[in-house]
Amino acid sequence: MRSWKPYVLAFAAVVCSVTAFAAHAAIVITGTRVIYPAQSREVNVRLNNVDDRPVLVQAWIDDGNPAAAPNEIKVPFMLLPSVFRVEPHKGQSLRVMFTGADMPKDRESVYWLNVLEIPPKPSDADQRNMIQLAFRTRIKLFYRPQVLTDDPTSVREQLRWELVSNDKGERSLRVENPSPYYVSVGEASVSSGNKKIDLTPDMAPPFGHIDLFPAKGNLDVKTPVTVSYALVNDYGALAKGTVQIGEGGAAAKSAAEAGKVSPSMNNPVQEGGARSDAKSPGGTDNAQASVNDVAQVGKAVDAKDAAQNGDVAAQK
Repeated sequence: MRSWKPYVLAFAAVVCSVTAFAAHAAIVITGTRVIYPAQSREVNVRLNNVDDRPVLVQAWIDDGNPAAAPNEIKVPFMLLPSVFRVEPHKGQSLRVMFTGADMPKDRESVYWLNVLEIPPKPSDADQRNMIQLAFRTRIKLFYRPQVLTDDPTSVREQLRWELVSNDKGERSLRVENPSPYYVSVGEASVSSGNKKIDLTPDMAPPFGHIDLFPAKGNLDVKTPVTVSYALVNDYGALAKGTVQIGEGGAAAKSAAEAGKVSPSMNNPVQEGGARSDAKSPGGTDNAQASVNDVAQVGKAVDAKDAAQNGDVAAQK
């Protein structure tokens, strides 16, 4: 009879080698988004190297396609410097300048700032097998026309929430955004009785809508339901609120107003819906970002704050 001990020992060795491997990004961006007011000549973004080694950094701005090559992207912004070295525990400021274009004046426009860091090659790299990671961080850059002076979370009482079904019968929570701002939903969940379903965060475009689907399973709930949500403000903090969705156009109740009800009978809904009536500033002391706000390649971060992509360079 073959012994099982060698297999257990081999498995344990693999687990130990995997768990012992840890990687983290050296470059930290100050803030989780960049706001570019139309009246500004330029905006500065601060980067800091928190590692003990120098890193080479490449930075660029894209229009929403993360797979586009930096030299093929055409955006109305100039970024200086675009390639630079950051010494250990030192910083570097990026200058973002608008080069001029026919931008919408009645709503925000969104772009993405990319920061790719390439670690130095170890001196003994030729003598051992190794995996070297290149970390890429993407955060949103919002171009804000001069006529827009508020924070996106200030328009949350205008948002309309409703349960809808698509052609496949899949239910989702629709968020109608009648404002000129991009509204980032950092957290969202639907509760009915003792049942709570978490939804995948997303961003509602100006004068548009998004459909939030469950992170797992189906949105199998019966109205009335309570929607708990958190919107991301200009500083990355979360402004939280709740709204109730009833059958056939029920009332919305603000968590901040402790039971005060406002009717929404003039707003017919599909499967039941309501307009949010949250008016308190809300928010948190610690900056947090939604999954679609900070996408970091290879960096281990809080699962609700960021999503990871897989830019990995293998080297022997």
